[in-house]
Amino acid sequence: MDIPSNMAALERIFKAESVAIIGASKDEAKRGYQAIKILLDEKFDGRIYPVNPKETSILGLKCYRSVLDIQEKIDLALVTTPAHTLKNVLAECAEKGAAGAVVIAGGFGELGETGKRLEEEIVASAKGIRIIGPNTSGMISVAKGLNLVGLQGVPRGSIALLTQSGNIALTLITEANLKSQAGFSYYVGVGNEADLKFHEYLEYFTEDPDTSAILMYVEGLREGRKFLLQASKTTQVKPIVLYKSGRSDKGSKSAGSHTGALAGISEVANTAFKRAGIITVQHSDEMFPIAESLSSLPLIKENSIAILADGGGHATIAADYLTELGIKLPELEPETRAGLQAILPTNASLANPIDVAGGTDQNPSIFADCAEILLNDRNIHGLLIVGLFGGYGIRFARKLAFLEEDAAHRMGKLVRSKNKPIVLHSLYNFAKPHSLDLLRYYKIPVYDSLEIACKCIEALSVYGTYLLKGKESSNFQFNWGTKAVPEGQKIIDTALTEGRTALLEHEAKDLIRLHGAPVSMDRLARSEEEAVEFAEQAGYNVAMKIVSPQILHKSDAGGVILGLKNERDVRDAFKRIVINAHQYRPDADIRGCIVSPMSAEGVEVIIGTKIDDQFGPILMFGLGGILVEVVKDVSFRVLPVSRSWASTMIDEIKFSTILDGVRGRPPRDKKAIAALIEKVSEIIEAYPVIHEMDLNPVIVHEEGLTVVDARIILSVEQMDKKIELSRSL
Repeated sequence: MDIPSNMAALERIFKAESVAIIGASKDEAKRGYQAIKILLDEKFDGRIYPVNPKETSILGLKCYRSVLDIQEKIDLALVTTPAHTLKNVLAECAEKGAAGAVVIAGGFGELGETGKRLEEEIVASAKGIRIIGPNTSGMISVAKGLNLVGLQGVPRGSIALLTQSGNIALTLITEANLKSQAGFSYYVGVGNEADLKFHEYLEYFTEDPDTSAILMYVEGLREGRKFLLQASKTTQVKPIVLYKSGRSDKGSKSAGSHTGALAGISEVANTAFKRAGIITVQHSDEMFPIAESLSSLPLIKENSIAILADGGGHATIAADYLTELGIKLPELEPETRAGLQAILPTNASLANPIDVAGGTDQNPSIFADCAEILLNDRNIHGLLIVGLFGGYGIRFARKLAFLEEDAAHRMGKLVRSKNKPIVLHSLYNFAKPHSLDLLRYYKIPVYDSLEIACKCIEALSVYGTYLLKGKESSNFQFNWGTKAVPEGQKIIDTALTEGRTALLEHEAKDLIRLHGAPVSMDRLARSEEEAVEFAEQAGYNVAMKIVSPQILHKSDAGGVILGLKNERDVRDAFKRIVINAHQYRPDADIRGCIVSPMSAEGVEVIIGTKIDDQFGPILMFGLGGILVEVVKDVSFRVLPVSRSWASTMIDEIKFSTILDGVRGRPPRDKKAIAALIEKVSEIIEAYPVIHEMDLNPVIVHEEGLTVVDARIILSVEQMDKKIELSRSL
């Protein structure tokens, strides 16, 4: 393949012609022995150089005192020596001109800040050598026999496996050997990502001709934003299947202690992965089957399939589950029904799902006839076969096995000719009949779990739909500062000059008003007299709120009073608010009180932003006011977001029906909410110094909405980090 310059080192690593085993040993229990032996056993297509100053030869190979003593070129080093030796070892590898090093040792970032500093030191000592790990189980390039893990019998195929757990890799490789004819092109134990990161492996595998799908087990991402950017490019070419652990508090702590990577908020990660076109799985036993299906089968177009069954029970279960997953089971065309009717018994169900009603008991090759008729239907874009196929020669008569094998051949050719997938569930998968092996030969996967077969169908449909829709116009790249307006920047500069890290409420509202957001018409009253004047101009029925740099949570300080109807109410409220504020914070700098008309009736929502440890700026939407704390009904997106993604956020919350109108109340303006979410995304991009923003409540009316309260927190440190990241993307 044509290798970009930044991928040249990875090409030398995965296609290494020479490997130095640093820490080579004659002790069969040690990694330095096992690595050499498995390279020899699997006939590694390259040269092996053991390195150990105490030995002269190991397993018949000359042993070297140092990697510098090797006369020939070295592409890759497997470093099995302890952590304290790594700086010197990697410095020598750099002097030798190696492209990369696989560092097995632990005791780094997974142990905390001290370990992270040590990681930085070893990366610096490597002087540009690309490091896999540390704290890695190793890597395998299957086609070359380059096995630096010790897992024997890794089946060759086209799935690239990236994980942060050696045990997960062992599970998946074992499953591939026992239940599939699919296999792996590469395995990488990513480890702590001290140097090489997930997104760099993705970039390489995107162009790699031996890889058709990428399977990932992730505990944490060191550079989540770069990962999303690369993933959104990769999924335009090849599918990514990802299992993200650390979703619970305890799981997060476990993941952190194992890899030293921070686990992110599950909702944030899942929505970000979905937007990048990644297929996420929720159960570990779905990982390999879904990767297998996506790597070997045509995708499902238009989200519609047929179910073909030889029993009503399995058909009903599959139909229910697929419907829950959002898969359509359309009506069959008249020609399709007629074709099925001609070959099936009169009591067969010709609705979708199709039940052959015993029509295959004496001739299971009829499955292939039915499959051909169904895949010719213009409404059907994939087929799930459920039930006994593969077991007819076992259950009924041995001679039927030959008919099943004939059907398997024909169905395999159908998938190729029709470019539509077939996924098969069989009760007899455990028996390994030849007919099912034939299906696997044709890359039709077979599963003994009906639910997993359905999840594979879902993945084929979700990824097919993603590619049909094309790439979302709003990606994960920021253009910092391009949409800032001078008046807005002046508001921020004033606050920073005064040493403030938070805008006052009226400043925050003025800033978002400059970007077209509909905010309440506020006036800052610096005295009781001004408060009365502004209230009169507004026609009374106003709200009053304290303005002080030291008091951000105004309600906690007794700094908010609503529904002021007349002059006396306003004067009393002004005095009371100021007294409350001084009691709450005696040192508070009181700038006055905001006077604003009470907003018209509507539904309160919240729109807020924060910085996520893995993905950077994210946005939250949900029901607002006091409800946000009570029901916690929110959705998340990684910024920036477009109008269309904003609309999906609104529909995701559980109580979105409140916005549609309930119990005689009118529907609320969802389009206005989506527009405001898009504006908030624009504002965050315009001013990288903004660390957090809270618009709560935003009152949504039948037409339009009003931002009633706004809070903006600034961080110069975060601004510098964002700009630095943007330059590196």
